[in-house]
Amino acid sequence: MPSTPQTTRPADHRPADHRFAGNRAAEQSAAGGSGSTLCVHCSDGLGEPRPVEPGSFRARVHSNPTVAIAYRVAVFTAGLLLVLIGLALTVLPGPLTIPPVLAGLWVWSTEFAWARRFFTTFKRKARDAWRHARQHPVSSTAVTVGGLALAGVVFWAVGHYQLVDRVVAALGG
Repeated sequence: MPSTPQTTRPADHRPADHRFAGNRAAEQSAAGGSGSTLCVHCSDGLGEPRPVEPGSFRARVHSNPTVAIAYRVAVFTAGLLLVLIGLALTVLPGPLTIPPVLAGLWVWSTEFAWARRFFTTFKRKARDAWRHARQHPVSSTAVTVGGLALAGVVFWAVGHYQLVDRVVAALGG
C-alpha cells in the first residue's frame, strides 16, 4: 500500500459496471485517455480528490466491502435520525431545528457525495453571509436587533391578548 494518497488509478481498478455516465474522469480513463488528473473513484464530487490516509479508519472500513456497506448504512441512519429530530423540533419555538439538521447533513457529507456538495454550498453561503455582516456591521446589527424586537413584540402580543385561546375558541375547540 502506498504511503501517500493516490491521484490516479488504472482504468481496470474496478469493473466497468461501477462507472457512471457523466463522470468525465471515468470516461476518459475508459477510453484510454489520460486527460484527467482526478482519482476516478475517490473524488469528493466537487472535483477535489478525497485524501484517504493509508491505515486510517476510513481506509480500513472501505477495504472490506461488507463492512463498507454496513458503515454507509450506519452513517445514513445516523444522519437521517438527526434530520428527523430537527424536523420534529419545528413545532417548538426558536432556532432549535437548525443545528440537528445541519449535524445530520454533516454526518451524511462524510460519506455521500450528494450531501457533501449540498453541505459545501451551504458552508459557502454561510461564509458569504458572515463576510457581508462583518463588512456592514451597522446594517447587520440593525436587522438583527429589529428582528429580535419584532419577535419580542409578537410573543408579547400573543400572550397579552390571549391570541392562542381566541383562535382555539374560534375553531370550536
